[in-house]
Amino acid sequence: MKKHLISEEGRFYKANLHTHTNISDGNFSPEHVKDHYKNMGYSVVAYTDHDVFIPHNDLTDENFLALNGFEMEFADFYDCYANKKPWDFVKQCHICFIALDDKMDIQPFWHRTKYFIGNAQSKKLVKFDENEPDFERWYTPNCINYVMRTAREKNFFVTYNHPVWSLENYYDYTAYDGMNAFEMMNGDVTHGYQDYNPSVYDDILRNGNKIYCIGADDSHEIKDTGVAFTMIKAENLTYKAITDSMLKGNFYASQGPEIYELYIEDDKLFIKTSPAYKIYVTYQACKAQVKYSEDGSPLTEACFELSKIHGYFRVTVIDSEGKHACTNAYFPEDIGL
Repeated sequence: MKKHLISEEGRFYKANLHTHTNISDGNFSPEHVKDHYKNMGYSVVAYTDHDVFIPHNDLTDENFLALNGFEMEFADFYDCYANKKPWDFVKQCHICFIALDDKMDIQPFWHRTKYFIGNAQSKKLVKFDENEPDFERWYTPNCINYVMRTAREKNFFVTYNHPVWSLENYYDYTAYDGMNAFEMMNGDVTHGYQDYNPSVYDDILRNGNKIYCIGADDSHEIKDTGVAFTMIKAENLTYKAITDSMLKGNFYASQGPEIYELYIEDDKLFIKTSPAYKIYVTYQACKAQVKYSEDGSPLTEACFELSKIHGYFRVTVIDSEGKHACTNAYFPEDIGL
């Protein structure tokens, strides 16, 4: 029996799930960002400006979907001020929150006077619960995990972002618990970083967290765009259809290569892709499989033997330019293997 890991129904929509505008520290207006991404063939952009949750439903049309969100930062200010460490050496944790319902408009974790990057006038546009006290941020696993879990309870899709730029290490990110997804690929070339972190994904997975992986530009200006993206398979381009697919993990992350099909049949994994240099499978165990073209021509499909004794598996596609596409991790007990 054939079991599709990425749904057979629907179509793929190209998405950037981490975007900044001049509402915080980006260079362009939300409208300009929409036009630019549409011209590049994107259908979905999540507006995740720093520290302000401002819906952009007015930008949605029949060919474009604006997802509403924001990004929070947690920084080790003690290291900065008490230890006199330069800011560029201070560890941080950045998290994006994407609303799963387009009617959501109340920002959680609000502070009336602190924690804001960029255009301060935008604060006036934020709606928050005035009965709630100001939320203080602490760079601790307890605080960060509380925020992740609470945000999910409040119906947000939570992503953990760019650990390399953030200077976080194994002991930091394996202490986090509550994210929906990890930013496998971050394309913020403005700061010289293009975070691609498959080993971090495996660390988090092997630590017991079943999470997805996404690709995102983290765009602030034009040169940040089109570097990394997420291909979401959904029935249609509506807010509910796209966010339902995000919750189900019906997507893959990419820097360029495309994945057309991914399914299991008779304990074998089949994948069909755009032209690739190689395709390989990574497991939870110390095991991997790889396929190269036998005659030197590009690969467009591959088949791998699977065994549940090796734990989860995930697939990576690499094209001739060295760009990657990565599937989510799949666990045998969740897919009936």
